[in-house]
Amino acid sequence: MKILVTGCKGMLGSDLVNTLRDEHEVTGVDIQDFDITDVNSAINYIESVKPDIVIHPAAYTDVDGCEANVETAFRVNSLGARNIAAACCSIDAAMVYISTDYVYDGEKKGPYLEYDRTNALSIYGKSKLEGENFVKALCSRHYIVRTSWLYGKNGKNFVRTMLELSKTKKELSVVNDQIGSPTYTIDLSKALKELITKPAYGTYHITNEEHCSWFEFAKYIFQTAGVNIEVKPITTEELGRPAPRPKNSVLEKFYLKLNGYSTLRSYKEAVREYMASELG
Repeated sequence: MKILVTGCKGMLGSDLVNTLRDEHEVTGVDIQDFDITDVNSAINYIESVKPDIVIHPAAYTDVDGCEANVETAFRVNSLGARNIAAACCSIDAAMVYISTDYVYDGEKKGPYLEYDRTNALSIYGKSKLEGENFVKALCSRHYIVRTSWLYGKNGKNFVRTMLELSKTKKELSVVNDQIGSPTYTIDLSKALKELITKPAYGTYHITNEEHCSWFEFAKYIFQTAGVNIEVKPITTEELGRPAPRPKNSVLEKFYLKLNGYSTLRSYKEAVREYMASELG
């Protein structure tokens, strides 16, 4: 297939381009190619490339930054998704929209299923949810993919941050009342590659298997790296970040399994591979 990937310089976008290019004709685009917030720019560019499918991970992902820059968050995450969807509609291309666990409020006791009620708490979550709504309304041939806690080679992420901090600190305080599934962007890219092999359109949850708190994740990172550091559990309230975050971000892969797709490996196995191959 002829595939266009937005945000190709980002953490997920770069891995997507590398994962897809061995079997497909891939065009990676970023801000220098066209402005996703300008509907005419998006339509003109995508019509010139004429892809069979557009995968759209490009987004404003600074969760706390979104709280201070509301217009930018909605312009990029909501209108950007609308513009890509409109462009796909104009050439009858399919679209994959990368969404987030932050569309939920985190109050559910068990894992979230794709059809559970959404209730975003933060500006980031609300802007991404509105992006979902635009995609559903404008592009009938769509896959909406909600994922969580991404880390990978090309970008700032929790694994790299923890290891960098451990070089200068003897003790770290990490939140222990938010749970989710850390997801390796290479594994997510492989899952997306499989997802688009059939027209099973709809909403999917895709994360690595198993879940943990950020505190447990940090402990596992240091254990895997052989780093001896004291990790102290704290509450979300004690951390005091500007944007509210869901306490429960665990996503059940109900429709992924129902449609016969493969589930991802344990986050623990993926983290070990990432640290060995990317961080040395």
